[in-house]
Amino acid sequence: MPHADHIQFAGDYNLDGIILHNHQNEGLDPDDRGTDITPLVAEMNLFEGINKTSMTGSLVITDSINLIAKLPIQGTERLSFKLSTPGSADQGHNVDCSEKTGNPMHIYKLTNKQQINEGTQTYTLHFCSREFLRNIRTKVSESFSGRIDQMVYKILDDENYLDSRQFFKYQKTRNQDTITIPNIAPFKAIEMLSRKALADDSKSAGYLFYQTTKGFNFRSFESMCVTSTGAPRKAKQEFNYMPSMNTDEKITGRRHLKDNKIVDKIVKDYTSVEQYKFINNFHDVAMNQAVGTYAHRVITHNLFDKSYKISDYHYHNYFDDTKHTDGNNPAIVDTPVDYDDKGVSDYPESRVTVMATTQYTHDEETGAFGIDVGQDGITEAARISQKNSVSAGTKLKMTIKGQSYLQVGDVIQFNIQSVENKKDSEGKFDPHYSGRYIIESMRHRVTTREYIQVVECAKDSVVTSYSTRKLDTFEGHLLPREYSVKKDISEFDDTGRGPHS
Repeated sequence: MPHADHIQFAGDYNLDGIILHNHQNEGLDPDDRGTDITPLVAEMNLFEGINKTSMTGSLVITDSINLIAKLPIQGTERLSFKLSTPGSADQGHNVDCSEKTGNPMHIYKLTNKQQINEGTQTYTLHFCSREFLRNIRTKVSESFSGRIDQMVYKILDDENYLDSRQFFKYQKTRNQDTITIPNIAPFKAIEMLSRKALADDSKSAGYLFYQTTKGFNFRSFESMCVTSTGAPRKAKQEFNYMPSMNTDEKITGRRHLKDNKIVDKIVKDYTSVEQYKFINNFHDVAMNQAVGTYAHRVITHNLFDKSYKISDYHYHNYFDDTKHTDGNNPAIVDTPVDYDDKGVSDYPESRVTVMATTQYTHDEETGAFGIDVGQDGITEAARISQKNSVSAGTKLKMTIKGQSYLQVGDVIQFNIQSVENKKDSEGKFDPHYSGRYIIESMRHRVTTREYIQVVECAKDSVVTSYSTRKLDTFEGHLLPREYSVKKDISEFDDTGRGPHS
């Protein structure tokens, strides 16, 4: 049994039982309520992500007592547990899904049931947060006025909508508006509001609404990178991947030496990466060109005065308007990419969007974002670019030892040495793939042996800028015309063959 106050090994954990509550337990004393199914659980998984509106999870059950028939399990049960890393004194570091102090999960599905031998069957129980089901069971049909963040709070808190009892962390919005929600699910309504949200303390456009093991969040991606004063947020943890190193070897990386002594093995294991891979090695240039990450033309049609406006977004010109994960160094250079001497940001017609907007819908002289109607086009283009820069930026997936205080939206530092010969690199970290990342999604995996986390991290900039010469040109167009492809225009005869066949 793990000790509540001491870590015995990296990946150690405390789990105060996995209690199943069904309709037969209702009305009993809270201390006697539920059935502890911990001995039957082979694996527990929890999933959270900045693009997930609610928490979900699963239990892999090895059942030799026919639990699903005796209780029975029918998909309306609750599940309570409390998971933590030993030695954590802060209750906020726990994954608290208990009945008394937290919010129990709700079982909604049973899958993969099969009999593995005469007396044993296995199956998977799927569970979710209460808000996941409230979103399905309720609809929002109301007109809201005021700041966007206040509207989101109202939907989250109202007993007729999500009726959430969880902690809510939000970033204040600068724009105010009057918005009518037309009888749609709460999460869909919040998604609509997220697209309109503009940060109060920056030029960031568009918010993320998501649930972690600590509660709900409504904030911009920029707020994950920096504080309200613009200072970089402190990394929650630093991780290192150094495969050539053994446990007795002195580590010379950052924060690993203390009075010239080797850092404690457990601490080192918690900062080590078991395995990793890059899902995206920064931008897919073709896709990002097509979806408007680098350049985007938005044509706004004002329905009030029948006017239109063309707004061209240029990735490099607007890059410094917001703060980024790893410093303000763009992930792609702005040097020419074709014979016309234009960079990737100089093609606004790579994506063209027509956007309807208007004034005085609610007797207010503002547009779609609750600000000056003339800014709607460039604001929409900036929102799409910022979103794409994260979703299609550098993506790192790694497996680490479980640390219950980590959650999606946290900043982490990832260190990986350059691939050059060890003598040549002198232990330097990779200038573009090392650095600060935001945890974008996380899987908590608890087995009978250990607690690990599989995390996907994202970044929208590089710590070391790519070297480039501003006077560089696309050399191909400097070749004499005689080296160009000749255009031979001719007609085909009735046999379908050209004159040179």
